[in-house]
Amino acid sequence: MITRWKLDKNVAVVTGASKGIGAAIAEELLQLGATVLAVARQPEALQQQVQAWQAQGLAAHGIAADVSTAAGHTQVRQAVADLQLPCGILVNNVGTNIRKPTAAYSPEEYQYLMATNLESVFGMCQELYPLLRETAGASIVNVSSVAGLTHLRTGAIYGMTKAAMLQLTRNLAVEWAPDDIRVNAVAPWYIHTPLAAGVLSNPEYLQQVLDRTPMKRIGEPAEVAAAVAFLCLPAASYITGQCLSVDGGFVVNGF
Repeated sequence: MITRWKLDKNVAVVTGASKGIGAAIAEELLQLGATVLAVARQPEALQQQVQAWQAQGLAAHGIAADVSTAAGHTQVRQAVADLQLPCGILVNNVGTNIRKPTAAYSPEEYQYLMATNLESVFGMCQELYPLLRETAGASIVNVSSVAGLTHLRTGAIYGMTKAAMLQLTRNLAVEWAPDDIRVNAVAPWYIHTPLAAGVLSNPEYLQQVLDRTPMKRIGEPAEVAAAVAFLCLPAASYITGQCLSVDGGFVVNGF
């Protein structure tokens, strides 16, 4: 029973892991016994975070790489290979947003959001697939958003990327099931993160968010991390192709 709730001897790759939800996911997996390769673009913030985990005796490693690029994918794969341990988990968490009306986006902004939020996920799945299929019970978890399930005032491109991520999750879950790779997603609502801090600092907007949230509060990164960790565990071995909303009831809320 205990082994169903542990991740011993697994390498878990977590993108966007230097802060916010990504850092919380990495820490949760570390506490469950995984060896975590934390990936982020900013080397200074990443190094500080990895050193903090190492000081706690946790098996944390870091690689500064831009996973919106093919070169970044290759860097991550090489870093995993250097650890010389089975790679059993990939968490695609990296993401960003530019909030604008649809007609106001420039082509450069469109390409930036698509590359960061969506192409990074596709590329990382492709790059690590050969390693994941060599590990029994491998798991991929994609961090989507409720913006991929319903309309939000976060911008059309952000919603597009998160919805496409969910379809990729479903496709890969079926395609890679014979390889013993499970693929799932989580869809958070507003969480206390640096990405959400700007809009939530507006009292009127914050109240509107709380009014639409049955649990009447903003979520915490650790609450998303717990859902991600569950989907990675052997305890979730018969769950694939699913999207778990971590949203305080937002998506199912009616009038």
